[in-house]
Amino acid sequence: MAETASHPRVVIAPDKFKGSLPADRVAAAIAAGLRRARPGVELLECPIADGGDGTVAAAVAAGFEQVPVHATGPTGEPVRSGYARLDGTAVVELAAVSGLSLLPGGELAPLTAGTTGVGELIKAALDDGCRRIVLGVGGSAGTDGGAGLVAALGGRLLDERGEDLPPGGGALLRLAKLDLDGLDPRLRETEVVVASDVDNPLLGPQGAAAVYGPQKGADEAQVELLDSALRHWSEFVRRVLGVDVAGAPGAGAAGGAGYAALAVLGARFRAGIDVVLELTGFEAKLAGADLVVTGEGSLDRQTLHGKGPAGLAAMAAGHGIPVVAVAGRSVLSGEELAKSGFSAAYGLIDIEPDVARCMTDTAALLEELSVKVATDWL
Repeated sequence: MAETASHPRVVIAPDKFKGSLPADRVAAAIAAGLRRARPGVELLECPIADGGDGTVAAAVAAGFEQVPVHATGPTGEPVRSGYARLDGTAVVELAAVSGLSLLPGGELAPLTAGTTGVGELIKAALDDGCRRIVLGVGGSAGTDGGAGLVAALGGRLLDERGEDLPPGGGALLRLAKLDLDGLDPRLRETEVVVASDVDNPLLGPQGAAAVYGPQKGADEAQVELLDSALRHWSEFVRRVLGVDVAGAPGAGAAGGAGYAALAVLGARFRAGIDVVLELTGFEAKLAGADLVVTGEGSLDRQTLHGKGPAGLAAMAAGHGIPVVAVAGRSVLSGEELAKSGFSAAYGLIDIEPDVARCMTDTAALLEELSVKVATDWL
């Protein structure tokens, strides 16, 4: 492969290793290994995400400003959250305010967790003058169809007595009136982009409740209840706005928060990795690169369907730059890797068969694995 004299240039652009290490620390560990094996190597760290947790961090690493906001957590408790801002664009991450990881004590709340905090972050960004909102959806604690974010932005969801519904998808079955007259008027002049790595519709066997409800603690009966509640919610939105996007790609993302963004906020849906690569200026960083190193916790068939490393590999391979992936484990065949733009894949499990240690000593093992990458590729 081509080198720039004795100092090859490497772009390090991993996603998080879920449950082990955030993307910026993954990048730092890879960089340490490459530098140890090849002291003169030129490294550019560019952590990525696919719209889920880590999206704001990726934007901040690329030069966005972190704006702190006190907001409402998934079950009503106050949380310290925030968004990223640059030149009138705000990056809002649902997982950072309404995510599973923020449930008090880790206690799942499939019927009552909501997205109020997401709406509060969007409102804070509007107050700050932002008129382009990138909403990264993923990792949600609940399945409320985005009703909470609509309410936080001025919509009213009322029961038969004219009282506001409590948060959560379970309450949507009691919706008797939807009043959007008070919706924040600034939204009409704001571009909203939904960034997600999933393209599920809102309803049915491939919908938000059926596919992702069980991950949030919903049993079979609760999944059916939530699907009915989301259907009821979407019917009210259709009547009030004349918009029917329940079947649109991404409507089922993040417990249906994607649906509310598409239908009520007028958002457009895009693959999360494509949005993040734009926000981080990734393509420009490829100039003069001899190698790209990416990765995530598990390199598998899900990786090939909307996950960050695959989107990145396709772009880099299009520029003729080899792409090497590092992961906790890789179960993809050589043919699958090659078709997706990867030149090779390395797994922590290959140098440490103890899975528990791979989860707890991730950074140290990544550094060791990256020494091997440098030996093979630099």
